[in-house]
Amino acid sequence: MSLTTPAAHAARVVVTGGGSAGHVVPALPVIEALRGLGCRVDFIGSKSRLEKELIDPLGVPYHGIRTGKLRRYLSFENLLDCFRVPVGIWQAWRTLGRLRPDVVFSKGGYVSFPVVVGAWLRRIAVVAHESDLTPGLANRLSVPFVKAVCVNFETTTFGKARVAVTGTPLRPALIAGDAARGRALLGVGSDRPLLLVVGGSLGAERINEVVRVSLPELLADYAVAHVCGAGKLDAAWADEPGYIQLEYVAEGWGDIIAAADLVVSRAGANALYEWLVLGKPHLLVPLPKTASRGDQVDNAAYAERSGYSLVMPEHELNSQTLVAAVAKLAALAPAIRERLAGFQVRDSTALIVAELERAAGRELS
Repeated sequence: MSLTTPAAHAARVVVTGGGSAGHVVPALPVIEALRGLGCRVDFIGSKSRLEKELIDPLGVPYHGIRTGKLRRYLSFENLLDCFRVPVGIWQAWRTLGRLRPDVVFSKGGYVSFPVVVGAWLRRIAVVAHESDLTPGLANRLSVPFVKAVCVNFETTTFGKARVAVTGTPLRPALIAGDAARGRALLGVGSDRPLLLVVGGSLGAERINEVVRVSLPELLADYAVAHVCGAGKLDAAWADEPGYIQLEYVAEGWGDIIAAADLVVSRAGANALYEWLVLGKPHLLVPLPKTASRGDQVDNAAYAERSGYSLVMPEHELNSQTLVAAVAKLAALAPAIRERLAGFQVRDSTALIVAELERAAGRELS
């Protein structure tokens, strides 16, 4: 039997991941592909609303478990999590026993770890996915319990674990983005280039501040579409011609990306992979190690070494340096686009499905 078996004898796959949207959104194309093959798919996430809100539109059964955040710093919550994580493992073990899946796909994040361990206890094969250049804590802890780890970058390693370079699945709507639709959605004409600024949910504040201070200079040459994060709109700039503030984009994100001529962004792995695949010249301002585990710094360094990205450390970011960096990016954009055209774009979803079938002991027909 394979994952393409007719629905009456369909394979069952459990997908897990969470703690942030970045640990759920890349799993959505995989879920859609599996269902297209006739598989029954369930999602195990946390009791919070984050994962459920992202999964519900797909109509996939959602199973919530309690879990604890995996922290790298001292906190009283760590003591409580010593109890939450074992409870989560027990709940995952029980849920998996009821669902009896053929294989589990883990996108990472602290929500995934109890599910991975629960699957191992049930002798259910697990395939994990790591987007960052350097492995996250949840995936590092999960390695002894998984059959394989799918990664974005050839240099990412997990000790003796099987590693498959798959890239990260992108939603079809991103690939099919249309620049004209994007400009229409933003209300921007074709008379000047579009600069897209994406701060990210964790690190938007510093970028937001500097971009707004820089608007008089930036708007002289660009229309600026600024995704600033929930609750971070600035009323003082609400009516500024050529400046479009967006808390987030639910629909039409692929069209907006297609419309962008240049991008300023954090260096989260999923966003970076989108710029690489979609061929967008970009300036990365990675979240510093003082505010993260340093994964964005590593991602940005890789992209800069490869000639794909310009990078500016956050401590160097101010109005003058941002305007100068955007000007430099514009000058280098043709050369960057040429290098990005050579970036190897993989059919990530198909490669991940193949790894799931390999782990489950079944091959595609």
